[in-house]
Amino acid sequence: MTDVLQQVPLIDGPIAYRGALEVVTTEAGVLARRLPQWTVAQYPEASMERQATAGSGVRLAFRTAATVVELDVLTTVAMMAEGEPNPDDAGNFEITVDGVPSGVRKAPVGNVIELDAAFQESAFVPGGPTTIRFDGLPAGAKEIEVWLPQWVKTEVAAVRADAPVDPPTATGRRVWLHHGSSISQCNEAASPLGVWPVIAARAAGVDPVNIGLSGNCYLDPFVARSIRDTPADVISLKLGINFTCRATYRLRTLGPTVHGFLDTVREGHPTTPILVVSPIACPAVERTPGPTVWRNDVFTATGNPADVAIGALTLEVVRAELRRIVAERSKQDPNIAYLDGLDLLALHEADEFLGEGLHPTPAGYRLIGERFAHLAFGPGGALAAAG
Repeated sequence: MTDVLQQVPLIDGPIAYRGALEVVTTEAGVLARRLPQWTVAQYPEASMERQATAGSGVRLAFRTAATVVELDVLTTVAMMAEGEPNPDDAGNFEITVDGVPSGVRKAPVGNVIELDAAFQESAFVPGGPTTIRFDGLPAGAKEIEVWLPQWVKTEVAAVRADAPVDPPTATGRRVWLHHGSSISQCNEAASPLGVWPVIAARAAGVDPVNIGLSGNCYLDPFVARSIRDTPADVISLKLGINFTCRATYRLRTLGPTVHGFLDTVREGHPTTPILVVSPIACPAVERTPGPTVWRNDVFTATGNPADVAIGALTLEVVRAELRRIVAERSKQDPNIAYLDGLDLLALHEADEFLGEGLHPTPAGYRLIGERFAHLAFGPGGALAAAG
């Protein structure tokens, strides 16, 4: 059914890869990256690359009168080697037409990375590309965005359409760059438009760039430099859950590291509004330090609460320290603000909206996105448009 469709150039053509920091060519086609290629040499472990190439918030944008659009795609899915030998889940693709959600397609499983019990890569099972087809699209010229699965790597091998494809019309919207953890990458969302930064962006009328990196929000300098070098009108940084759960910092080292991260971002964005967001509720580490483990499917903190007195971090401590840092910096920087993550999802809501004690459910992500749109972008919000 593809012989009547026209091939669309993947590079230097009409397709815009919105939400990506860099687009690179691969043996399979093209790959939209959420961290630039140069950062790879500085990654501490392979999981960072898996998240940097996941598609959260990334979409292919173009203008066309086509009623059929096809993509040949190769996904790469990470799965535990034990218990999941035949994975069938790679998330979903989703299409919008003139901004309106207009279809979801199940993502095929291509390559498989097998992980051992320590979440280290133990094997690679190659796969091949598969065709994703969106048909029955409305007639007439329209703005198309094809949103990639948020939690897997997707290489685009081909794009075809049954009418000419032109570059997308500039949106005229402000660009919002957001950085966070798995709670911002939103692997558990039902579809790409269910990612909470996407929900918030669509509600607020801004264009999202989501650098939510599952398990990898550690104030890494290469991430700060990537943000520094990326154009953005407003920036938010949702910090705390990863380095609390892994006991990465003590109170003595956290403050200077946050300041250093912010200093680097400010080198490229001297007056851009920045909103520092503390963690949402996570009962296990509210008052007990990490490191955390899973015990019989229960998310558990293994630290000693008495160690808080000598600098161990809990979420209560992290929220207070982030609030203090922002208050101190705001004396010289009027464009920085703080948002308490408990205003996005509170402790009394954890049982309802945290699926396994850590990550929100799809309904939880929607709640966070709607609240963030109101608190950050609404009247009086730190990221609201001037005037």
